[in-house]
Amino acid sequence: MTLSLITSMSFFALAASLSPGPVNLVSLSGSARYGIKTGLVFVTGATLGFVVLFLLIGFGLHLLIDQLSWITQVLQWLGIAFLLYLSYQLFTDNGKLNSDQHNNAPTFMTGAIMQWLNPKAWLASLSGIAAYIPNAEATEVMIFASLYLPICWLSLSIWVWVGKILGQYFQSPAKMRLMNKTLAILLAGSCVLILV
Repeated sequence: MTLSLITSMSFFALAASLSPGPVNLVSLSGSARYGIKTGLVFVTGATLGFVVLFLLIGFGLHLLIDQLSWITQVLQWLGIAFLLYLSYQLFTDNGKLNSDQHNNAPTFMTGAIMQWLNPKAWLASLSGIAAYIPNAEATEVMIFASLYLPICWLSLSIWVWVGKILGQYFQSPAKMRLMNKTLAILLAGSCVLILV
């Protein structure tokens, strides 16, 4: 594997991870509301969930998906349902900052599951493998996944830090509700883009 291919893979991973999407929006809103630690726990789950998905697709799941195209449609609808549920949770949040209840805080498992139901994650995995390692040899898949791991985590962490900064501005429950409702609408809107 050449250095230019590794560089191209890295740029692809950066663009796919840093660009706005459902996981990025939850990273932002979670850290704005619950702080950096909660945001980074969610991001770690999302990153590991994505890398496991990437490895499975790289090690042959993409061949099964090619044979059973209905699987992608089912995953897409499951993903949309999950994203709409998260949007509802965010939209109806009371905005109280000093509440001890973190029942709705995004968790490690929320991040991991969200990636498996996130059409953007499936598309990034399938298109990345098809474009850069179409033969999907084990070594190539492992190298690509090892590039994705830190790039994805760092990219999502940027959204966490931005959320923390926004959270400092939105110190009143009314402002937090406004931000949550805005992010909920954007998250629900991302479902429309998935369908287009």
